[in-house]
Amino acid sequence: MTQNARENVDTPQGLAFAITAYLLWGFLPLYMKLLDHVPAAEVVAHRVLWSVPVAGVLLVFLGRTRDLRTALTNPHTLGMACVTAALISINWGIYVWSISAGHALDAALGYYINPLFSIALGAVLLREKLSRTQLAAIALAAAGVLVLTLEAGRVPLAAIGLTLSWGFYAFFKKRLPVGPNQGFMLEVLILTPPALGYLVYASVTGTTNFQGVDVWLLMGCGLVTAVPLIVYANGAKLLRLSTIGILQYIAPTMIFLIAVFVFGEEFGRARMIAFPMIWAALVIYSIPLIRNWRSPAKTLA
Repeated sequence: MTQNARENVDTPQGLAFAITAYLLWGFLPLYMKLLDHVPAAEVVAHRVLWSVPVAGVLLVFLGRTRDLRTALTNPHTLGMACVTAALISINWGIYVWSISAGHALDAALGYYINPLFSIALGAVLLREKLSRTQLAAIALAAAGVLVLTLEAGRVPLAAIGLTLSWGFYAFFKKRLPVGPNQGFMLEVLILTPPALGYLVYASVTGTTNFQGVDVWLLMGCGLVTAVPLIVYANGAKLLRLSTIGILQYIAPTMIFLIAVFVFGEEFGRARMIAFPMIWAALVIYSIPLIRNWRSPAKTLA
């Protein structure tokens, strides 16, 4: 069987990796809620700092440190990594703030919309042709956001911010000429100097929360940040794109349920209208993916 054939099938290992990653992301709000008294910027700084040893140990284990050294000496790769690093840090900051400020439903909304935004992004930047199904799904999701905007009198900025930052991150990440594990390590290395600078400033000014139980929670941010990303990156290589498209709804659905039933966030009239519209858009978007998922994978001799 050729390499292309292997890439066009779903493997048990790939499913296990991907489902594990999405479940970890789904439960992440429970962990971040424990840090809702810590400023989002400080949490993000610790997410960056403590991800470095986790990602570094993995690269040493895999024997991929040479690839990282090569990337660090390539100006083009470094430039692209700076872009993806900036985008992922913005995404983390908005996400952490959303959970701590009681806007977990907005976080769920942002990640629900993301696959539809990625399709629109491909159409605009890559001139990919959209099918009628895709156009209908994007229009329905946009109408759902409009309902929320009209009801609240403002755009749901957290949801839109998460959608834009993750959508552009995924777009540029695909063009980063380095493997996913090396790319993540490169990103957190780039973010380490500003993260350290912020933490030193917080320590000097006495505003740091790195004390008591929070020490362990903030150090744990490295594990809850790096592990799902690494597990997902390795699972994605063993799954078809259509399968990943279906599985990606696991995390925002869990975030939605946690926001309503654990955090007690209000699911008002506008959300009762908008969320079903966006869910319907995702169903429309998913129909071709499900058909592709259920069709037998073609094998090449």
